[in-house]
Amino acid sequence: MSRRWLAAAAFWTLFGLVSGLQLWIGMITHGHSVPMLIGYNILTADGWLLLSVAVVRLTRRVPLVPFNFGNVLIHTLAAMIAAVVHIAFWIGLTLVLHPFDPIPFKWQDMHVSAIFFSRLPLELILYAVVAGIAQAMQLQTSLNNARLHALELQLQPHFLFNTLNTISSLVRTKQNDEAVGMIAGLSDLLRYTLDHAGRQQVTLDEESTMLRRYLEIQQGRFPDRLSFSIDVSPDVRHAAVPTFILQPLAENAIRHGLGRSAGAGVVNVRAFRSGGGVRIEMFNSGSLVPAQDGGIGLTNTRERLRQLYGNAQQFELRNDGGGVLASMNIPLRELA
Repeated sequence: MSRRWLAAAAFWTLFGLVSGLQLWIGMITHGHSVPMLIGYNILTADGWLLLSVAVVRLTRRVPLVPFNFGNVLIHTLAAMIAAVVHIAFWIGLTLVLHPFDPIPFKWQDMHVSAIFFSRLPLELILYAVVAGIAQAMQLQTSLNNARLHALELQLQPHFLFNTLNTISSLVRTKQNDEAVGMIAGLSDLLRYTLDHAGRQQVTLDEESTMLRRYLEIQQGRFPDRLSFSIDVSPDVRHAAVPTFILQPLAENAIRHGLGRSAGAGVVNVRAFRSGGGVRIEMFNSGSLVPAQDGGIGLTNTRERLRQLYGNAQQFELRNDGGGVLASMNIPLRELA
């Protein structure tokens, strides 16, 4: 069960607990069983937990925002049905549990129409609250996805233009084989981008494969200066990672490692299980400079990790062993 549904279960249980205490206080002189009254109200409130599942699913299929009269009508009918179902559930619990003993309750004593109309306003309000929360969560998810997509779009054109300029230079210098190889690598990356459009996460195996293609393209730019290695532990190959999360780190490593030195440089990537999560490390030769940590690639990487994982992630960039180490820790979630 997800954290959201655990929170929903806790909310309805607390709602029932408070209602039960209020009912007991209001009838304190009647001598009713306190555990029975509270348990009865908790069960009554928890009946809304299952209804909440149906309301959330309906809101996803029939959103309330933007306003649509047909959708509002559907939700109005659904609210009436939910109210009838929950009132019937409440009546059934009352007849089975007898929470108000020694006052006997029998079916013939139930004034169903009066009960229905007296409880209907509360049931409709509860439906509106659940549907409103579900719609707000849906809008927040859409907003986060839009932000992540915007961050991705900031990264991809930058790499595309740099690669096209390199290919142009290779063609002008008659290095046709190198140009063809780089075009093939770029084609793979573009196909990867199109195939995964709209997907925020891919497997680490897929991401590392595309990182290899990216580094091969960069190796074509610096054939005598760049060497790299990628080592992904088998037990995290199917771990879910954000799409194109490694490319900006590699681009940053090459720009500030090789780009600031006339000598050879290395980029070494490792990914492995760490505790209950996945740790990814990227080491490059060179040294950390103030401008490096505030570039668009790393800024966007931090923002995407924060959007996807909140406080469950860590990202660090620091000098380490004669080079620069970028590391991230994210929760381990496997994709099929």
